[in-house]
Amino acid sequence: MRYSVEKSWQAALAQRLEDGNLRQLKTAPQELVDFCSNDYLGFARHQGFWEAVHDTWRSLEGGVRGGATGSRLISGNHPYLMDLEAQLADWAGTEAALLFNSGYQANVAVLATLPQRGDTLLCDANIHASLRDGARLSQAKRYYFAHNDLEALEQKLQKKQGQGQTFVVVESVYSMDGDQAPLQAMAACCERYGAYLIVDEAHSIGVFGPQGRGLVAQDGLGETAVPLRVLTFGKAFGNHGACVVGSRLMIDYLTNFARTFIYTTAMPLHTAIGIGQALQWLETQPQWQTQLHQNIDLFCQQLKNPTLGTAPIQIWRVEGGNEAARQAAQTLQAAGMDVRPILAPTVPLGQECLRICLHATHSTVQIIQLCQALKQLSFHTIS
Repeated sequence: MRYSVEKSWQAALAQRLEDGNLRQLKTAPQELVDFCSNDYLGFARHQGFWEAVHDTWRSLEGGVRGGATGSRLISGNHPYLMDLEAQLADWAGTEAALLFNSGYQANVAVLATLPQRGDTLLCDANIHASLRDGARLSQAKRYYFAHNDLEALEQKLQKKQGQGQTFVVVESVYSMDGDQAPLQAMAACCERYGAYLIVDEAHSIGVFGPQGRGLVAQDGLGETAVPLRVLTFGKAFGNHGACVVGSRLMIDYLTNFARTFIYTTAMPLHTAIGIGQALQWLETQPQWQTQLHQNIDLFCQQLKNPTLGTAPIQIWRVEGGNEAARQAAQTLQAAGMDVRPILAPTVPLGQECLRICLHATHSTVQIIQLCQALKQLSFHTIS
């Protein structure tokens, strides 16, 4: 090999292959029913939706612009982006919003920028990899508490009193299991100890709350209780990008100090218009959200399992490790349903599963067929 370091890369990939969890890029088979994507409302594939986006893009004052041409602070800003941020802030019930090119960039920006040296980060054990990476870049001390465990959170809050600002980091709906954080109790706990609650609503907006405003809104929590939320547009919004919503002071601080905002090319206008279109549909067409929850209810009724959650992410646990989970997914794919396995090390050993994503666009027949196929999997599979 040309470089000695390549031997270690080759060995790591060979070990992944031997363990049965080597990642490879594949395209989704078009003939299968999509039960694996995060397109919960079906906007990503709706022809009328995207025709409206294209029409708005072509009619923008100043003419069509594909690439943003630079960062927001140089040549990449545009009146539409600033108008969209104002709309998002109003929709979220906050003072201001700041757009990012992805949820990953937004989460890294928040945790790498806001907590300072001497502060403390208390993170739920199941937070997304992007939040973990942001926490690692922070100058604050970081600790993790047991998933959704209020007692464990309070114990850590008691220990960290008087050591700078404490930030508590959770997701409203967790991406791997689809379970929900007890946000009202967490907000009350943070208020008792003066902690700053940060909530990633990536898998919640468009799904929960009035006009899809998320679980924070559904639980009746305002900006005082949850001063910072990350809203991601690659799931129910059917698009790409994210924003941070909160106080004007916090947004101004991120604009000046968040490296993932400052040193990157701005979001292209076509993407921003897609976000604006989704916002409009959520505000004026509640049937998408209603149909999604009807489909979730149908799925749970068919499986007669009271432990299943109310989010579009549903988990079917598989005994037997990565290979058993992979075989279970292949069985469903052979029956015409695109369901993907979640393997270790993405989840801990022993927690391998099928991750099922329900959409507003699934028909009753498709959901019933999926449930029947799940019931027919071998005895190694449990829900």
